[in-house]
Amino acid sequence: MNIEIILEPNSTPDEIAELAVMAENYGITALWSSNYAQQWDGFISLVPAAMATNKIKLGPLAVSPYEMHPIKIATAVMTLNEISNGRAMVGISGGGGILKAIDYEMDPKKRRVVRGVREAVEIVKTAASGKFTEPYEGELFRIARPYRFDWAKATPPTIYACSTEPQMLRMGARVADGIHMSDVALPMLDEAMKNIRVGLEKRESIPENFPITDSWAWHIKEKREASFYEARRELVFRGSLLPPYSLKHFLSDADAQLVIDNWMNFAKAFWTRTGVIDNVPESIVNHLIDELSSAGDPSDIDREIERFQKFKDGGLTDLSIRLFDDPMDSLKLIGERVVPAFR
Repeated sequence: MNIEIILEPNSTPDEIAELAVMAENYGITALWSSNYAQQWDGFISLVPAAMATNKIKLGPLAVSPYEMHPIKIATAVMTLNEISNGRAMVGISGGGGILKAIDYEMDPKKRRVVRGVREAVEIVKTAASGKFTEPYEGELFRIARPYRFDWAKATPPTIYACSTEPQMLRMGARVADGIHMSDVALPMLDEAMKNIRVGLEKRESIPENFPITDSWAWHIKEKREASFYEARRELVFRGSLLPPYSLKHFLSDADAQLVIDNWMNFAKAFWTRTGVIDNVPESIVNHLIDELSSAGDPSDIDREIERFQKFKDGGLTDLSIRLFDDPMDSLKLIGERVVPAFR
């Protein structure tokens, strides 16, 4: 199983380049930048990293066709791909924070998110092939005239569908180059893999190499207090705490409803930067942290390697580990302790 890293959006291009060089030296295979509304651009901020490295793959996670037309996603990822000599990738999703910032329709059903991501993946993949392309007439997106990226010479970039829910997983496995899931914990993995296999079986031929990765929060630090503060602060963004809630995998019905009823307190712990979650027992909070992230001090890393081995055995080809505060310190722990376990 390959180890990848995901960076927070506040990393500067120079910091990203420094982290990318170190990650490449450790044998980490890919580095993802974050694509948010008010921070560094996810594509442009990777250019210094592309020029400073030779092997590691680079790409933004994630870009939505509702915020950026698929033809422009194609242009951006193909440009990064040429600069990096064929090492670019992109995760295409239904959208999140940026859509809220621009007051876009947030109901996935009204937005027809499965169809929208499918059409975006189809457009970007076709553009990445470099072949002459007829106008695209989708139900949601269209390109009015033929398009061809004949200036692109490098090996095509990898186009991921950011999929976690069943329909998205089946669609992504059917049309994309790979699947990038979000916070799928071990109790959820078997069901996710079943849906991925359903999608793969609908392809004309199943690719020999089809990357399946999952983003996973890493909070392990030298001091346990700092680790659990960060984990509590960021817990609201773990996938099972976001609608549609997947708390049934970890909590009783009563405890799950308590978390849902106090969801805004999880959000408050983030925006106030206090990590304090009111009205939810510490035992529930700590259980969720344990189920949905890696937290603790270096003595806990062997336990996390055992968890990651179960991810590998369950079907993941890659694991994208998300870094938060002090990313260089976290990268060193991962590079020295985790990466060697999966070589």
